[in-house]
Amino acid sequence: MFRFLIVIEKGDGNYSAYSPDLPGCAATGKTREEAEKNMHEAIAFHIDGLKEDGLPIPEGKFSASWVLV
Repeated sequence: MFRFLIVIEKGDGNYSAYSPDLPGCAATGKTREEAEKNMHEAIAFHIDGLKEDGLPIPEGKFSASWVLV
């Protein structure tokens, strides 16, 4: 099992998501929930491709936290 941070950004009329641990792996959706679901699928597809190509799967190194001011 792997663990990767995903970042979800609100755009003009949709949401986009990416993982800083997996360059080039991104997804979009009409809602935040759809973007997150699509990102889960994109990560699974990305990892399958890495395995198929015999490439290493990167370790999830990024994390996030909220700061209240």
